[in-house]
Amino acid sequence: MGDKVDLTEVAGFDKTKLKKTETQEKNTLPTKEIEQEKTA
Repeated sequence: MGDKVDLTEVAGFDKTKLKKTETQEKNTLPTKEIEQEKTA
């Protein structure tokens, strides 16, 4: 591996071939109900 980065593949990448996907956000924080159960 050299110090120089080869970006020829990135420069020639065709973005039109990508598929559109839906982003789904996940809530990883505990809800208030879970917090109440822990304190009980």
